[in-house]
This record gives sequence, C-alpha cells and structure tokens, in this order.
Amino acid sequence: MDDALAPIRQKIDAIDREFVRLLNERLELAGEIGKVKRSSGGSIYASEREDAVLRKVCSWNDGPIKDEALRAIYREIMSAAIALEKATKIAYLGPEATNTHAAAIKKFGASVDYESIATIADLFTAVEKGEADYAVIPIENSTEGSVREALDNFVESDLKIVAQIYLEISHALISNDSPEKITKVYSKDQALAQCRNWLQRHLPHAQLVDAPSTSRAVEIAKNEPGAAAVAGELAAQFHEVPVQVHNIQDKSDNTTRFFVLGKKPAGSAGDGRDMTSFLISLGDQAASHSGALLKMLMPLAERGINLSKIESRPSKKRPWDYYFFVDVSGHYTDLNMKAALKELSTFCPMVKWLGSYPVVS
Repeated sequence: MDDALAPIRQKIDAIDREFVRLLNERLELAGEIGKVKRSSGGSIYASEREDAVLRKVCSWNDGPIKDEALRAIYREIMSAAIALEKATKIAYLGPEATNTHAAAIKKFGASVDYESIATIADLFTAVEKGEADYAVIPIENSTEGSVREALDNFVESDLKIVAQIYLEISHALISNDSPEKITKVYSKDQALAQCRNWLQRHLPHAQLVDAPSTSRAVEIAKNEPGAAAVAGELAAQFHEVPVQVHNIQDKSDNTTRFFVLGKKPAGSAGDGRDMTSFLISLGDQAASHSGALLKMLMPLAERGINLSKIESRPSKKRPWDYYFFVDVSGHYTDLNMKAALKELSTFCPMVKWLGSYPVVS
C-alpha cells in the first residue's frame, strides 16, 4: 500500500509547497494594501470587501470542497492578513468561551487579538475610546428575541454597525456528575429559556439558577457537586468539564445574531446585498396622531425599500415615548434610501443611521 500511496503523497506535497508560496504572496499583497489604508486613514477591516471575496471564491468552487469549508479557510487567511496589516484587537461580551466569543472567532479568525469585556455598555466604551478596534455584541436570538441592553446603548453612541454574524447556538448539559445526580443547573437566563422544555422533561426537580454568563456557569458547576451548567461545548472544553448531554436546546434552528461595531462605517457590498439599521423617534405624534407609525413607514415602502425588522423601546426620557429600531434592505448611500431619509427627517424628531453592512455573514 505504501508503494501505491507514495506518488500521491508526493503530488500532495508539491501542491502544499506551491500553496504555501502563493499564500505568502497573497499576504504580502495584503500588507501592501494595509500600507495604503494606513496612509489614507482607511479602515483595515472592510466587511464589504470580505463579503465580496467570500462570494467570489465560492463562485469559483467546483468541489469537492463545500462552500462552508472554503469560507472557513478564507476567513483564516483574511484573519492573518488583517493581523499583518495592523495589530487588531477585537472586544467581545465575555467571559472567555461564551457564544459571543465563538461568534467573534467565526468572524475574525485566530490571528487577531481578543479581549473579554464584562458588559455591553463597556464594549461600546472600549471602541469609542480606541481601546479596541471593533466590538462584537449579541443583538437578538431567534427563540428569545432581542437583547434590550444592546439596543438601548445605540441611543447615545456614535459607533456604526459594520458587519453582522449569525451563529447557530447549540447548548449542552455540562457537569462532572451524571444527569441523575444533578440537583442544580446554572446558566445565563437566555440560555435557560432556550432549553426550558428539555430541562422540564429531563431534570424536573433541578433548581435553575441564573449566572452572569454561560461560561461562568460552567466554572461554577465545575466545583460544585450535583451542579451542572447549560452552555456551548467551547465553554466545556475551555473549563475542562465533560459534556453529559449534547444539543439540549428546544429548537434545532436556534440562532443568535451578532453585530460588529466600529468607528467608521462600512462601504456598500453592491448588488443589493446590504442591510441598513436606523433608530427613529416619532416624538409626541406617536401617541397623539392616528396612523403615525404608518406615516413613518410610507417613505420606505413607496421607494421599494423592504422592511425586515421593527422594534420599539422606551426612550426613558418621558412616559410613553418610544424609539423604533428598524432594519431595511439596501445601503445608506443608495439614492432611494437618501430620498426616504430626507422625507422622514421632515416629520421625525430623530432619524439616526446606525450602520450599513453586508446581508450574509
């Protein structure tokens, strides 16, 4: 068998040698781009360019490698390129080994620096002060809805959403004890909610205890007899605690959406592959004028701008005053978008652009 494999392995070695040479050549070119960006004050990370590269390489793919695997490889190549262009720090909602940490790694790869930050408000501050280049925050879950603290922090911040990440959330029961010995389960409130039915069926007598994060829950359970945690397998590996049961989330398509925040806005991905987020206030007319919300939506609808999400949050300035968070298709610089915003500004006290970013990530 070795005689038969030897010539094949020699061909693989030759391909690998050429692949490494070409990879380094690519990174050298990326370094040249970094010099141009730095001299002109441009952003090192460009989500629209990343999206274009990933789409392009997948369009060239004739197999047998799957597009998902090809994207993962190129994300790491681009991660190495970013690190060569500039030392880059990505802040994320910590502690280590949380789902937000996993989302940050999925987006930026292994070559950049990461920093765990305890609160969403502090993540905004870290980027605003230049202590981090970008921040990754959870914004909504397909099962449990929006992360309200994240939405509220956009009201006062000038940071821009430059990219989004979708991460399938798979929860596990993690413990040093077998399930029949478990009397207490720790986790973040949202994670417990996403596994509520499973826990009621399989651990009906266990006490459910809220923890600051899923990773911290594993850390607590590790040292407490009869305790378990609900968390992702990354947290189990990080804290070296065995997984007792895999995939305990109630819905198989449980997904969380994350935003990447930066100081400078992202350019257009083109071909209608952008999404834009706004914060809009109707002021007093929301309560006093019939059809005020419909009036707010009409400038978008009349120009064929698709609304994909709308959510209200109390302004906290006076009773029954609300902000509306709106996601629409298209980029802020599109002509029809500018026209819609101009019209909205004539009767809305506040129309705040939160960012435009590629749809797919």
